[in-house]
Amino acid sequence: MTRVGLVAALLTALIAQPTLACTGLRLISADGGAVVGRTMEFGFNLQSQALVVPAGHHLSNTLVDPTQGLSYTAKYGFVGANVLGMQVIVDGVNEKGLYVGSFYFPGYAGYAQPGPDNQARALAPEDYGMWLLANCASVAEVKQLYNHVVLVPRPIEQLGGDSFAGHFVVHDSTGASVVIEPIDGGLRIYDNPLGVITNSPTFDWHLTNLRNYINLTVSNVPTVKLDEIDLAGFGQGSGMRGLPGDSTPPSRFVRAVAYSQAANQLKTTTETVKQVFHLMNVFDIPVGSVRDHDGQKVTEDYTLWTTVSDLKDIRWMFRTYEDQSIRSIDVRAALDAAKGKLQVIEMTGPQPITDVSTDFH
Repeated sequence: MTRVGLVAALLTALIAQPTLACTGLRLISADGGAVVGRTMEFGFNLQSQALVVPAGHHLSNTLVDPTQGLSYTAKYGFVGANVLGMQVIVDGVNEKGLYVGSFYFPGYAGYAQPGPDNQARALAPEDYGMWLLANCASVAEVKQLYNHVVLVPRPIEQLGGDSFAGHFVVHDSTGASVVIEPIDGGLRIYDNPLGVITNSPTFDWHLTNLRNYINLTVSNVPTVKLDEIDLAGFGQGSGMRGLPGDSTPPSRFVRAVAYSQAANQLKTTTETVKQVFHLMNVFDIPVGSVRDHDGQKVTEDYTLWTTVSDLKDIRWMFRTYEDQSIRSIDVRAALDAAKGKLQVIEMTGPQPITDVSTDFH
């Protein structure tokens, strides 16, 4: 194979990898409300439901043999999305305004090997978000407790027998944020002042990569004069020229930072919720634009659902691929209504379309 052919083959292989392109960001309103948005992308329907898990509920792990891992009682109640009918939370908020999101982290997640020395503290990777929500009220508490458990591999049939390769972002109602990554069998924690997360590589790599884009500005580039010729931009947006537009994790990270930093600070949390839903539109992936070829099998990543979490008024909101209308769960009200029992709220449903043909004024 020629050198050009080899490069082309490598590029094709890289492009063919599924992005599982989840993106998360955070804004803070003038009234102090932290609002978190995220998208969930995957190559097949994860059949997510919203779980309402009250404080005092007994929780276990999802290991093949649950007796070989940690079981515990929830200190705090919480609401969030599961996947594949499992008793896990991949995106959710607890009654104290703590948010946890799980994001795909392929090629970098490294878990501990299970054994007698860590059995009492062992969780499957997909259990970690629920454990944090059940036990922590703030990012400060997460920093104290995040490595009190051990994440060990757990094969998932729907992932071809692989473990979920994930890393995790945590936000609280003060606007504090951290990212937690399983590396070489341990857990590393990073402060996340920008409030942004995507996927691989590691979080510190993404922060370093931002240095390639320090030329970007929200202001249009002024006219340049060359001898007797005035050169002006063709239209709006010349300051952001060079902002990466593809769906790779590094490009989405840069875009998420650019858009969240450029967003005007609004007065109220309620206004900011709508603003964050608009921002998440930038990362919406339609069916057909991201494909993975594995022999004769083709899978297509797309945005299954989008959530926005209001950490001031403790609300978890979502919209889905099938239904773009926004639905809201008041976390504390849902926990009260659950009356101490784990409850399920369906996220699926058809998109309502309102006919306004004769709504004359």
